Amino acid sequence: MIEETPGEAAVGSVFDPESPEATYVLEPELVAPLVARVASSQGAGTHRSTCPFTGAPLATIPVSSPSDVATAVERGRLAQRIWARTDLAVRSRVLDNLARIVLVRQSEALDLIQLETGKARRSAFEEVGDVAQVARHYAVRSRRYLATDRPAGMIPLVTGVRVQRRPVGVVGAIAPWNYPLTLVLSEALPALVAGNAVVVKPDPQTTLTALWAAEVLEEAGLPAGLFQVVAGGRETGEALVDVADHVAFTGSTAVGRKVAARAGERLVGATLELGGKNAIYIADDVDVDTALPGVVRACFASTGQLCLSAERIVVHEAVADEFVAKLVRDVRNLRLGAGLDYTADVGSLTSDAQLAKVTAHVDDAIARGAVVLAGGVHRSDIGPYFYAPTVLDDVPSDALVAREETFGPVVSVTRVRSDDEAVAVMNDSEYGLHMSVWSGDTARARKVADQIEAGSVSINDGYMLTWGSVGAPTGGWKASGLGRRHGRSSVEAMTQTRTVVTARGAGRGLGIDAVFALEGAAPSRILSAALEGMRRLRIP
Repeated sequence: MIEETPGEAAVGSVFDPESPEATYVLEPELVAPLVARVASSQGAGTHRSTCPFTGAPLATIPVSSPSDVATAVERGRLAQRIWARTDLAVRSRVLDNLARIVLVRQSEALDLIQLETGKARRSAFEEVGDVAQVARHYAVRSRRYLATDRPAGMIPLVTGVRVQRRPVGVVGAIAPWNYPLTLVLSEALPALVAGNAVVVKPDPQTTLTALWAAEVLEEAGLPAGLFQVVAGGRETGEALVDVADHVAFTGSTAVGRKVAARAGERLVGATLELGGKNAIYIADDVDVDTALPGVVRACFASTGQLCLSAERIVVHEAVADEFVAKLVRDVRNLRLGAGLDYTADVGSLTSDAQLAKVTAHVDDAIARGAVVLAGGVHRSDIGPYFYAPTVLDDVPSDALVAREETFGPVVSVTRVRSDDEAVAVMNDSEYGLHMSVWSGDTARARKVADQIEAGSVSINDGYMLTWGSVGAPTGGWKASGLGRRHGRSSVEAMTQTRTVVTARGAGRGLGIDAVFALEGAAPSRILSAALEGMRRLRIP
């Protein structure tokens, strides 16, 4: 990959500035080993991705046909049968190795993530850190999550119950472009440690990062066939949904509904993390200077192209003037840039489609009377898809930016008079993915959080501590998704249970059949007495 000296690397050093649209950012021979990992028969055409920083070509990827997808899944099934019988300690060791490898080879990952998404390097590092965290967690906790459960049986002592967890088979993961390492592996790692195979369909723009994930998993000791990458767009994704034993999808609500319906027709499980219109509440007892850095990061990390990004700030009127003035100051001071180093705070949007959406939302808000306090302009002087971090005020409730997910560096401000009004404003959305409450009184903040209709709520943090608490489930309410990822929830979603019940006393005449062998009403009287006794003793 790209050699870099910290603080000096720049995109300009790896492509011809006189012909940016004709020169590959990465030499094709450098990416050839990654591209060779695509599960493709080379007969369905190719896709050429571009670098968001410049618009220069990045890589040409062979597309996987529906038959290629079916072949990959079948190969995964064969490998999975052996993997499911492999000792859990061996499976866990692969994840433990991965946690180390991604940190050692992080420079490669950071380069790829930046070149494919356009995000700033600090935001790219969040993905490396997240994968190391998730891998370590499941390496340590997998035995507990997969342990056989022994709930109480029908008749105490004489009924033995065991509930086992077994892998579903092949998990199909459809990952978006915004977090190409995190959102590929956050689904794959619990699936793999549970004994499944995984076939991943990344977004066409970020296929290289997914292929790099396949490479480092192999280095970590994962046997061949257990993690495969199919490449392409909608047709490839649909083909994967049609053959996988469980579908893990991250993307828009509109597409998520179609994925859920398609999986439902086949009666296979689906976990869906979908859209959001996340909000931050700034209470009147907040220390504004202490809160601002976290709030700014929550709004503009990954150029606002983060599922948990805040797109609405709800601020108590008592501190609104001070907070908004300082927010605008800090946002205007954010550094935009395209370097493969840590000099920029905010990077580029990933595509022309994202730029068009962000521009349309801001223009619509302005047309409806909103006021631009910061940003609001396309920064084409930096790169084709750069957009200045933007703060909007006086946004009408019917504006696009107030109702729809923008997924860019844009945040709107709403003033409220009380906690109750703040809750009403935050809940006034079809989405319920993530919210954040900032207050000097954590007890007060928890009371507000308890009223918020969202799958997760951060107190005095934007999103990082919530997402990084990988032992706890995350996911959406309302139109923001179905199912949960992280912790035990991911393992449970990608396994199926088998209950085995043993009549321990059957050979000694103590089984249920011995009771029903009695004549008349005797069985009913005995069982009624037993049930009443268990109720009194609070036996579950």
